[in-house]
Amino acid sequence: MSNREPDRHSRRTRTVDAERPLPASFDTAANTAEDDVPAPRSASTSSDTTRYRTNRQGEIDGAAVYRAMAAAEKTPQLASVYERLAEVEEHHLSFWEQQLRTIGADPGPRRPSWRARTMAFLARRFGPGIVLSTVATLEQVDQGGYDDQPETAGTTMRDQERSHARVLAYVAGGSPQGVAGETLAKLEGRHRAPGGNALRAAVLGANDGLTSNLALVMGVAGAQLTTAAILITGLTGLLAGAGSMAIGEWISVQSARELYQRQVRTEAAEIHSVPDEEQQELALIYEAKGLPQHEAEQVAERLMADEQAALDAMVREELGLDPSQLGGSPYTAAASSFLLFAIGAIIPLIPYFITSGTAALIGAIGCAALGLFAIGALITLLTGRSALFSGTRQLIFGLLAAGVTFLLGHLIGNAIGG
Repeated sequence: MSNREPDRHSRRTRTVDAERPLPASFDTAANTAEDDVPAPRSASTSSDTTRYRTNRQGEIDGAAVYRAMAAAEKTPQLASVYERLAEVEEHHLSFWEQQLRTIGADPGPRRPSWRARTMAFLARRFGPGIVLSTVATLEQVDQGGYDDQPETAGTTMRDQERSHARVLAYVAGGSPQGVAGETLAKLEGRHRAPGGNALRAAVLGANDGLTSNLALVMGVAGAQLTTAAILITGLTGLLAGAGSMAIGEWISVQSARELYQRQVRTEAAEIHSVPDEEQQELALIYEAKGLPQHEAEQVAERLMADEQAALDAMVREELGLDPSQLGGSPYTAAASSFLLFAIGAIIPLIPYFITSGTAALIGAIGCAALGLFAIGALITLLTGRSALFSGTRQLIFGLLAAGVTFLLGHLIGNAIGG
């Protein structure tokens, strides 16, 4: 952590963000603080001194918090991760102390700020989980804090900052802990359950179509239009709604794919340019998932031997993506969205294809009621609630919306028709 720069003063003082677990420096013996010290500069200013001290304080705070988290962590693998993060923070701390000495300034004693002491207390008293999300957020915010500081050019510190942010984000995101080493080595975290997203999209898509078109049909029926007019309005609403849903879904999925592709390109560039850093990061991810440190390092080393395999692993583990899918096909998503909306929207129109007048209206309400209850019951596959409760709730709200639009349509029809 380092509060890099006075204008970003609080970014590092936060106790958490300074030395991102970095590859090279992660091997604490491999990269000492001296390894990262650039050539001394001949001139310095008071602003440099202030900046060095701010960065140094951020690193002191980060190390203190990580040490406290490691001491309180009951899972050995995660405790090891926190310890190594603290070691990197301390390496960065030594770097800034040397910068201060180079310009003739005394670094002074190492004292954590009150924020760091508070965070450390909370971690020891209630467990690291109480501060983990805060620490991870601070790391994300400050990961670029060293990028524009000339002293860090040519060192591993900038990459380490970003690596810290990624590792903490992964740990804070709920990585499975305690996974058997041999199981993890086989799976390598690749088979992520897709969850209920597809089912959820199907159910909600049909619900949108049914609810919106039922309200539309009831509105024009309340205005006492002819059966032909009601059918035309309903079919137009179906096509407009389904088309709108399809376009929106296509744009959403395509935009997500473009973002994922950019992330994959960035990851590939990092693997090519700083393979040691990426290998260490991958090892930390596996260690955080429960693999012993030496096994995690072996798995990461084997994967990094092949850039394509390394990219596949990093995309899956760090970004949480399937490289072969990247969010799925936007065309499939658009077609599915169109179809599901149309299926729901056609339900209240069915009686109007068969009969007319009051009979068609009653039939539309009956068909819609059955559809609403069925959709509500299907939602319980996602929520685990009672099918009767969810179905009844969906039925009540759907018919309530239909009743309101019927009344409004009736009032508007009378007002316009005289």
